[in-house]
Amino acid sequence: MVRAERPIDAEIPAYNGTFTNTSTFEHALSSEPRRTSKGLPDFTPRTAPAFARSPHKSNDPNVNASTRLPPRTPVICGPTAGGKSDLALDLAQLCAARLDCDAEIVTADAFQIYRGMDIGTAKPPISERRGIPHHLIDLVEPDAPSDQRFTVDDWLTRAEAAIAAIRTNGKLPIVVGGTHMYVKALLEGLFDGPEPDPALRAELAAMDPAARRAELERVDPAAATRIHPNDARRTIRALEVYRQTGTPISAHQQQWDRGQSNDRYQLIILDWPTEQIKRRINARVRSMMQLGLLDEVRNLIATQRLGPAAREALGYKQLEPIVRQALDQGIWPPNPTAVEEAVERIKIETRRFAKNQRTWLRRLGATAGALSIDAQAVTQDDWAVRVMDRLVHSPQ
Repeated sequence: MVRAERPIDAEIPAYNGTFTNTSTFEHALSSEPRRTSKGLPDFTPRTAPAFARSPHKSNDPNVNASTRLPPRTPVICGPTAGGKSDLALDLAQLCAARLDCDAEIVTADAFQIYRGMDIGTAKPPISERRGIPHHLIDLVEPDAPSDQRFTVDDWLTRAEAAIAAIRTNGKLPIVVGGTHMYVKALLEGLFDGPEPDPALRAELAAMDPAARRAELERVDPAAATRIHPNDARRTIRALEVYRQTGTPISAHQQQWDRGQSNDRYQLIILDWPTEQIKRRINARVRSMMQLGLLDEVRNLIATQRLGPAAREALGYKQLEPIVRQALDQGIWPPNPTAVEEAVERIKIETRRFAKNQRTWLRRLGATAGALSIDAQAVTQDDWAVRVMDRLVHSPQ
C-alpha cells in the first residue's frame, strides 16, 4: 500500500497568535531542508560530514599553505533554499581535511549585508559557521536612504579585495550567495552604465505603473521579459539607462550572455527540480516565522531602521504593513488571519523569485567550465567532494 505524503506545511504548525520563543536561529540553519527518501525537505538537524584527514597532510609549520591552494576560487550559486550555505561550509572543512589549508567564505547576498536582518535573510549565525570566517555580512545599517544604496559595484569592490586578502594569507576563498547579479559581476565585470540620476528616478517613480511598464516593453522588450511587472526598482533603472544613453540596458548587458570563461573562478551551480524547490521554500518560510521573523520586523520598524532598500527584502516587505497596523493600533501580536495571509504572500513571492533565479542560473550555466550538481540525485554529503574534485583537477 502506498502511503499518502503529508503536505510539507503540516511539518511546521501554523501561526496561532503566539510564536515558540526558540530565540535560536541556529536551529533553522542546522535544519535547512534536505531530502528524505521520498525527496521531501527534511528538517531534522543535519550533522556536518566528517571528512577524513588526508595521509599527505603536513604538520610542518614551514610548509607554505598557499602552494596547496586550488588555482581557482569556487563560486557557489543556486536557488533560494537550495543548500548553498551548507555546501560552502562543507567545502571549507573538506579543504582543511584534504589540502591542509583553511578556507573563508565570501557572501554574495544583497540583503545579508544589512545588520539586524537575520532570520528573514537566512543569515548564518556565528554559532553555525563552524569557526569559518564569513565576509560581506552585516556591512551597513538597513535604514540607509535611497541615495546611499549599497550597489553592485560596492559589493564587487569589497568582494575582490576580500578574495585577494584571503589568498594572500594562504587560504581558499569560497564565494556563495543567491544574488546572481553579484556573481555575474564577479565573473564577467560590470557594464559601463551611467551614474544614477535622482531627478530622473523621481520622475520615473511618479509615473503610472502601467505607463512605466508600457514604456519598458516599447524601448527594451528584452529587459521586459526579464523584469517582473511589479519590480518597480529594476524597471526604473532600465528606463533610466535608456533615457540617459539611448541604448537599452539589455544591450549593455549582452556581454553577460557570452558564457565567457574566467580562469580565476570555478562556478558551481546547485540544480534543483522546480517542484522540490517550491516545497523547500514553503518549509523555510514556515520555519522562519516560528523562529521569530515577525518580531524581527517589529523591532526594525519600532526603531525606525527599515529603510527603503531593506524593506524590499522578501518576508520583510510582506509583513511590514500588518506590523505597522498592529503597532499603530497598540496591539500585539497582529491578527492571526492577517499573518497567515502575509505568510502565503511570502511563499508566493519567494517562489516567483526562485523562478527569476532559474533564468539567471540558465545564463550562468553557459559559463565555460561551470560545474552543475544535480542536488536531487547526489546526496548532500557528496556535494563538496564533487566540487573539490573539480577544483584540484583544474588546470594550473
